[in-house]
Amino acid sequence: MPDARDLGTSPDEVQFRFRDDEPVDHGTVTVDAALEQTNANAVRIEPGDDARLLLPFLDRLALIEVNFPSFGDGRGYSSARILREAGYTGELRAVGQVLIDQLSHMRRCGFDSFAPDKRLNEEDAARAFATWENVYQRAVDGRRTIADKRHEA
Repeated sequence: MPDARDLGTSPDEVQFRFRDDEPVDHGTVTVDAALEQTNANAVRIEPGDDARLLLPFLDRLALIEVNFPSFGDGRGYSSARILREAGYTGELRAVGQVLIDQLSHMRRCGFDSFAPDKRLNEEDAARAFATWENVYQRAVDGRRTIADKRHEA
């Protein structure tokens, strides 16, 4: 199980960050504004925004925040997968109602930084990130599935 000190750090509201590059420390714009501005490099996706609109601009975006205004709204998971499967390699940050029991699922969908509204217990988060050593379904995290492992022998 990873040590809580291995969860990464970042300035301001970001509690967990799994990247080695410098964090983007300036504000984000809306999806609509990002489509109109040629110099926007940080955008925030709200529920109901279509992440596919950003696909032509992925090479200039250093940060995409995906807002989770309530724990029951899972549209942000789809946005993350769409972006990662399209080749987005920049920072993908989950913000808002980020809860302990969602962390491992968010990582599997491609999130690599987390800015929860309420600070999470770091020991609980370390356990959550380490949950599900073996997985059944393919995801953007590239982990080998149980079926893959089973057929290796």
